[in-house]
Amino acid sequence: MANDRPPRPSRRGFLKAGGAAVAAGASLGASLAPQAALARAAAHSAADPQLAVEPFYGLHQGGIVTPQQSHTYVAALDLSTDKREDVIALLRAWTDAAARMTQGSTAAPLPTHEAADNKAAPDSGDVLGLGPCGLTITFGFGPGLFTKDGKDRYGLAARRPAALVDLPRFNGDQLIAEKTGGDLFIQACANDQQVAFHAVRQLSRLAYGTAAMRWGQSGFLSGPRGQTPRNLMGFKDGTNNPPTAQPKLMNEFVWAGASPDAPWMEGGTYTVVRRIRITLEHWDNTEVDFQEQVFGRHKYSGAPIGKKNEFDAVDLKEEDKDGNPVIPENSHVRLSNQATNNGAQILRRSYSYNDGTNFYIERWPPWRQETEYDAGLIFVAHQSDPRKGFIPINDRLAKFDMMNQFTTHVGSAVFAVPPGAKPGSYIGAGLFET
Repeated sequence: MANDRPPRPSRRGFLKAGGAAVAAGASLGASLAPQAALARAAAHSAADPQLAVEPFYGLHQGGIVTPQQSHTYVAALDLSTDKREDVIALLRAWTDAAARMTQGSTAAPLPTHEAADNKAAPDSGDVLGLGPCGLTITFGFGPGLFTKDGKDRYGLAARRPAALVDLPRFNGDQLIAEKTGGDLFIQACANDQQVAFHAVRQLSRLAYGTAAMRWGQSGFLSGPRGQTPRNLMGFKDGTNNPPTAQPKLMNEFVWAGASPDAPWMEGGTYTVVRRIRITLEHWDNTEVDFQEQVFGRHKYSGAPIGKKNEFDAVDLKEEDKDGNPVIPENSHVRLSNQATNNGAQILRRSYSYNDGTNFYIERWPPWRQETEYDAGLIFVAHQSDPRKGFIPINDRLAKFDMMNQFTTHVGSAVFAVPPGAKPGSYIGAGLFET
């Protein structure tokens, strides 16, 4: 399959190109209209993922309906302060830093000359020259921000949305405490791995003394830009997503409305994050035909079984010559389909992960005990209400999905992701100031 990604320039090439652009601008400034210059810059950014810029301020936060970038770093932090004003100060600092970093700048202004004292550097500086890389930074609030151990730490308990429910324990869950939960959520997505990690690293540094890292996870996408990405099992992931270009569907399935219990969440969403380990060794030793039965799709085209094209409609009523369903009853596609879940849909924005290898014990036959890949899927799903979206869908999948013999959910979290911030304000202002 051809890869239509343009080659990424080196740092040196990027700096040289920037210098050349400045020189060219100076020499042509008299003859080139500002509008034309902006158009050329926009076209260059569209062609080069390293130069892509995503807005930070807006009605909604970025990184939700934004076309997926090639890398992510997601993290959750636990608050250590008992002061409400500390939380607000942190969110203000995060907002300012995020607004700068998404535009390709450092988390804080750099000094104009080398400082003579030993003050902490305003930024680690490890991404200087890399460009904005389409960076988006998304923030969310976990249940622990509202109440923890039965205590209302910040006077916010009455403002916890009813939709921000504690996720139930699903069949087969083997959750690891160190990879589960969290009071605050950060999702950084970018077209460069280091840019995504840098964003979380700087925001975590700003939280010192107020919040501490609970878990973090990097992820990546596989597949040409503009096409549905493939997961580590080799199948396209996200084909049946509701189209993000259709506001009506986004308002129905993704964006939260102004509910009486949480008017501050209007324009936000509820995000579920699950770390799903895949036993690739087991999967790789199964026949392609069986893999397709597990998914309910043809592996290479992405089409539903019996169809030719990826986006052909899934026909759950179609039967073979013997009267059996063409798409198996316990296939992933059937069990997760909108028609099987009372019309419910969620917006998947998942990434693969690969954390090397470690010792692992399978919970399914053949119950092997060996050193295996610690790899799988960072499942990320946005929805207007988890009680109508992820929870009933995953409950069905956890009980009946054939894929369960290859996957284990080891991390889990749910967050209320507030709407976007306005310039001069900060993320979550509606929660704290209304």
